[in-house]
Amino acid sequence: MSAENGKTRVKLCGMFRPEDIDAVNQVRPDFVGFVVDFPRSHRSVSPQELAELAPCVASGIRRVGVFVNEPVEIVASLYEQGLIHVAQLHGGEDEQYLASLRAICPVPTIQAFKVRTAADVVRAQASTANLVLLDNGQGTGEVFDWSLLEGVGRPFMLAGGLGPHNVAEAIAAVHPWGVDMSSGIETSRIKDPTKMAAAVAAARGAI
Repeated sequence: MSAENGKTRVKLCGMFRPEDIDAVNQVRPDFVGFVVDFPRSHRSVSPQELAELAPCVASGIRRVGVFVNEPVEIVASLYEQGLIHVAQLHGGEDEQYLASLRAICPVPTIQAFKVRTAADVVRAQASTANLVLLDNGQGTGEVFDWSLLEGVGRPFMLAGGLGPHNVAEAIAAVHPWGVDMSSGIETSRIKDPTKMAAAVAAARGAI
């Protein structure tokens, strides 16, 4: 999960329909995310639905399974089936969870942290996940105080309220390893191909 030539990686998350995958394949982000088995989210897909959608993602776009306190065996199984390339953890997963997952499969991990204070950033820096994601919460659609990220000592993915209107600004302000967008590329809670294309273009064009 290393960056190439210093460019900011782009992840579009929360795909749950075949039409979403068609749009993803057109705009070519680096990563595409699926919220797996989390019914509280309108974007949730079952493992069976993931198995139908994942093979339709174009080659070269890495598939990320987004999980909330899912048993490690299920995460490992989806990785071993080739349905996901990366596991993104959004619940109360701790270092013991990460160690247990590493013990049974080599799936790369992204651990999400809700950022409210500088102490949250310190916790994120201590994570043994391959990458950390710094977010405002679970799909709130709002940004957080980016000034808290000054001095982050490791690569991170930025999320929370990002879309075509502000992703370039975010990249210029905090220089994340990657950006993650979901609600900001939706209209009426459905993925919007026009917003998806604009968001990827804005991120790619950012300095």
